[in-house]
Amino acid sequence: QVQLVESGGGLVQAGGSLRLSCAASGRTFSNYVMGWFRQAPGKEREFVAAISWIVGRTYYTDSVKGRFTISRDNAENTLYLLMNSLKPEDTAVYYCAARSAPYGNTLYYTSADYKYWGQGTQVTVSS
Repeated sequence: QVQLVESGGGLVQAGGSLRLSCAASGRTFSNYVMGWFRQAPGKEREFVAAISWIVGRTYYTDSVKGRFTISRDNAENTLYLLMNSLKPEDTAVYYCAARSAPYGNTLYYTSADYKYWGQGTQVTVSS
């Protein structure tokens, strides 16, 4: 079992930055693929970014490429999402997710692929 707790959300003006954190506990964090998803009001949950458990392999949805950076600190059991140049359309509840993977360079891109989820943190970007 893995427990995930997000933090770092808030209200920011367009063009600003936020860094989300996701603290993991319960199992060996370093062997898990980690992802960030978001859900805006009235919309389906969507993939944002993922990082393999061998640090260095990442993947982003097109709308955040060049603005968001996913990273992880396996020693601290923490996942991060640095969000720059925020836009009003980035407003959503952001969730971190985790699942084990057979290989260190594996990535997963859909919510159905992930087994463990945090409770979410609200990000609101004002125009």
